[in-house]
Parts: sequence; C-alpha cells; structure tokens
Amino acid sequence: MTDVKGRLTRVILEGEALHRISALQQADREQAVYDLAQENEFYLPAHPHLQSVLHLSIQEGRLVLDVRDENDQPIQAVLLALGPFKMLIRDYRMLLDSYASAVAEGREARIQAIDMGRRGLHNEGAELMMRRLAEKVVIDFSTARRLFTLVCALHQIL
Repeated sequence: MTDVKGRLTRVILEGEALHRISALQQADREQAVYDLAQENEFYLPAHPHLQSVLHLSIQEGRLVLDVRDENDQPIQAVLLALGPFKMLIRDYRMLLDSYASAVAEGREARIQAIDMGRRGLHNEGAELMMRRLAEKVVIDFSTARRLFTLVCALHQIL
C-alpha cells in the first residue's frame, strides 16, 4: 500500500448560485477551485488513498459533497445541513459587499480592515466545516477554508 494520502484532483461545482454573484465573489470562487486543485488534503476515512473528484452542490438546503473516483464513478456522498453555516455565509457576503464599496471609493484603511474581518470569517467557516465533516471526511484547514468559500458562492440567502 502506498503512503500517498488521498486528495482532490478536481472540484466541480454543480449548478450555479441562485443569485447573481459579484466579480469579487466570482474571483474568490475561481481562486478557491484553482487552489484546491493545486494543494489539498481530502479523503474519506474508508478510502485514505483515493485521488478523488468532488462534485459540490447545494440541494434542498443541504451541502452535498459527492465524492467520486478518478473515472468520475460515485464513491460516497456526504450531506451537511446548511443551517449552522447560514450566519457565517450572510456575514461573509456582507463583508464582500463592503469590500467592493471600499475598493470603489479607494478607502485603503477600510479595505485592510474588511480584509482582516474576511480572513477571520474564513477561519470560522473552516473550523465549522472541519467540525461538521469530522469522522466523515479527513480534511485540512486550508482545504476547509477553500470549501467554505465555494459554499458561500453557491448559497443563496433567502
């Protein structure tokens, strides 16, 4: 058996956000997908060496992590209720809107303050993602942060 740990080789976002996303949100989304493809730790405990493809979607109020093998054959779907994430997602969206306004106004001090808040929310989102996935998926902190970004991009606040 090999010592290579499982990882994501690709992330596919299923469906589109149910609202129009800003250029900043689109850039965050694209950067998260790119970063995940470059570096991540993500595997199912029963498949610790699986090089997997992740189909990520939101269906019926749940986050669906559809883990597949390299041939895109289903291995396991992990479903998480989105309720625990909603407040963080809402706050993250508000910060992104504030950030876009600060950039448009050229307010450097405000941009830096908002960016610090955004990093803090990312950290909270990553910690929550790791807790919610505990015993279902082995994931590192950086991967959890990037997945949280993608959840924010896919989620629609009602």
